[in-house]
Amino acid sequence: MIGFYDYTVILTYLGFSSGMIGIFLAITGNTFWAVMCLMFSGLCDMFDGRVARTKKKRTNEERHFGIQLDSLSDLVCFGVLPAIIGYSLGIKCTYLVPLIIIYPLAALIRLAYFNVLEITRNSSTPVKEYTGLPVTSSALIFPFLYIFRKFLGKYFVLIYGIVLFVVAVLFISKIKIKKPGIKVMIGFIVVGVIEILLILAGKFLWNI
Repeated sequence: MIGFYDYTVILTYLGFSSGMIGIFLAITGNTFWAVMCLMFSGLCDMFDGRVARTKKKRTNEERHFGIQLDSLSDLVCFGVLPAIIGYSLGIKCTYLVPLIIIYPLAALIRLAYFNVLEITRNSSTPVKEYTGLPVTSSALIFPFLYIFRKFLGKYFVLIYGIVLFVVAVLFISKIKIKKPGIKVMIGFIVVGVIEILLILAGKFLWNI
């Protein structure tokens, strides 16, 4: 078989699979579990690069394969899935539907652009900052918004659409964001756990 199947890409395959399952769930109206899939994909993406770098003497083919694989997976998980969740939650009116295209398009442009830069970059030079908002931020942004869907009532769909647009613009903007260190990464995990607990509580305890 073509491709690579060692431990360095397992998390990316898991994250992609979770994203595809999430898309199916969102299409069938099960947005709760679709949001859970989005967050799980985010967790996988948080560590897949670190796991890949543990392998010594990776070939250029393995490295470039990992770059392409990660970006393609990110497009599905953090570009397409949040848009489909939005559609399932009610973004179906004429003036908001274009956002279902604009958001993943912005993610596509960002990922393709940085794929080109990554191929030409000296791999021994560490990345210290990001230009624009990383697409994986969607794994925390949209679940956070989902928590308040009942409280926002009829305004939720509009706000979700606005957030889709703002995040899309940030994807392709030139703002500089410092690459998070281990402490910030732990903070992201804590925030994610809190979001999951609130979403679970909303569904099973508060019935919202």
